[in-house]
Amino acid sequence: MFAVRSRVPMLLRRSAPMTMITPRALFSSKPPRVMDHDDARDNIDPDGFQTPYTNLPPLPRDPDESLQTIRARLTYQSRKRGILETDLLLSTFAKEFLGKMTLDECKRFDKFLDEPDWDIYYWVTGKKEVPERWKGDAVFEKIVKHAKNEGRVVRQMPAL
Repeated sequence: MFAVRSRVPMLLRRSAPMTMITPRALFSSKPPRVMDHDDARDNIDPDGFQTPYTNLPPLPRDPDESLQTIRARLTYQSRKRGILETDLLLSTFAKEFLGKMTLDECKRFDKFLDEPDWDIYYWVTGKKEVPERWKGDAVFEKIVKHAKNEGRVVRQMPAL
C-alpha cells in the first residue's frame, strides 16, 4: 500500500487553535499557557468592580453628569455593544426600563455595561454562573427577567 499525501496546503487544514508564542516561550520547558478572558481580570477599580480587560482602565465617568445625559449615554452603549445577541437584550431592556430608573439604578446599569459582552449574555441567559458582585442586584435581576421574555414578545432593535 502506498501512503497518499493530502493535496490540501497545511494552512487550510484544520488544526488546534493557534496560540501566540513569545521568544521566551520558545526556550521554556513549560507548555504555553492559554488564557481565557476570566484570567485577564486583575485590575480593580475604586468601586471594587474588576475591569474586563487587562489593558483598559474603567471608563472615566463625569461626576456632574445629569440623569438625562446618563440615560442617553446608556441607551447608546446598550445598543452598540459589538455582539448582536447582547445588543438585542440590552437595547430592548434600556428602551423599556431606562426611563423609569433612578440615578442609583442607572449607575449600577452603567457598571454592568463595563462587563464583557459574552459574560453578560451567558449570565443573563443562565449559561454561566453569575459572579458574587451581581448576585441579588436589582438591576441585574430586572435584566434577567427581561431576557426570559415570559410574555413571548417579538423584540427588535430599537431605533436610536
